Amino acid sequence: MGNTCNNHLRIPPAKGPNAVGCTDFMMDQTAQGSFFRLYYPCQETEKAETPDWVPCREYFNGLADFMKINRTLSERIFNYLFGSFKIPAHLDAPFKSNEKCPVVIFSHGLGAFRTLYSAICAELASQGFIVASVEHRDQSASATFYFREKTNKNVPKTSASAKDNLVKEWMYYRTLQHGESEFPLRNKQVKQRADECILTLDKLTEINSGIHVQNVLQTQFDWATLENSMDLCRIAAMGHSFGGATVIEALCKEVKFKCGIALDAWMFPLDDKTFPQVKQPIFFINSEKFQWAGNISRIRKLDSAIIQRKMITIRGTVHQSFPDFTFLTSNWIGKLMKLKGQLDPEIAIDLSNKATLAFLQCHLGLEKNFNQWDILIDGQDDNLIPGTNVTVFQSAI
Repeated sequence: MGNTCNNHLRIPPAKGPNAVGCTDFMMDQTAQGSFFRLYYPCQETEKAETPDWVPCREYFNGLADFMKINRTLSERIFNYLFGSFKIPAHLDAPFKSNEKCPVVIFSHGLGAFRTLYSAICAELASQGFIVASVEHRDQSASATFYFREKTNKNVPKTSASAKDNLVKEWMYYRTLQHGESEFPLRNKQVKQRADECILTLDKLTEINSGIHVQNVLQTQFDWATLENSMDLCRIAAMGHSFGGATVIEALCKEVKFKCGIALDAWMFPLDDKTFPQVKQPIFFINSEKFQWAGNISRIRKLDSAIIQRKMITIRGTVHQSFPDFTFLTSNWIGKLMKLKGQLDPEIAIDLSNKATLAFLQCHLGLEKNFNQWDILIDGQDDNLIPGTNVTVFQSAI
């Protein structure tokens, strides 16, 4: 699958001291269940395979729907451009950590899905975090799936036949209908997304306490090895774009999240009444080209004299400088499709990741060396702007 001419393009490998494993988990086969990809520190292994970046063709179809282009044509194009890429993590590799791991719940952007931020998630896992990248079922993902039971009443339900009795159902991106107001839809979605992040955290809490969990998906990973592996006093929420708004909604709903990282947050889906209810520190890491005065003015509603709310902007970046697409296209295609900015994408993601780690150390109370990057939180780098590059008039705030 894919284009062998893309050999020079790749998702950058993680830089931390730990090897990285990943696996998928689906609790409860219905659309109301929890579905996420887990990234974690793992044992070094030569045999483990690296998973496909895009898991299967239905996700290409979903991307086509999201971009409003023909499925048949786009599947061939997407498969040619992206079908050969692998995630820089070992599939189902055994968990290994010498200490309890802090936890990050990651929320994807509009039209994305659980695998598209692997450079960020794998880097955090290599630095000792357990990261759950949620695949949302609010119809904001370009595609996702769940299972329904076959309607064959003559088959007795036994544990052996249970999985054979399930049919995969695909759920694709829901476009805005003609004349439909956008805010009610997005507000409903952001609330569901936050609930899905909290449900994922609840499921990880069960796994950590040693409760046996049933994974609907057939994986080789031994979930029992995660018993007592997580430091559940040190939990953060992180997300990109719509996922950035999801972070704020999740912080409002669940105090177990001690802080949030919002990457180029899209603030439109949030109720104004949410802002004063958020009590945790938040770090906004923005691209140079996406933000505008109205969005920044909503971010500024979270300014606080007593709670740390920080913002930096990465020079020469675009909105798609955070998902993996930015690494996997040539310069001319990347810039044509606004997947790349002027700054080298690996430099951009490295700045974002280091600033994130410094902020997490500060607000989760970690005893690491991430504080070496504290200056990035204040935008002290040639490729950073403290605050924003957008002019916001006081009347807009």
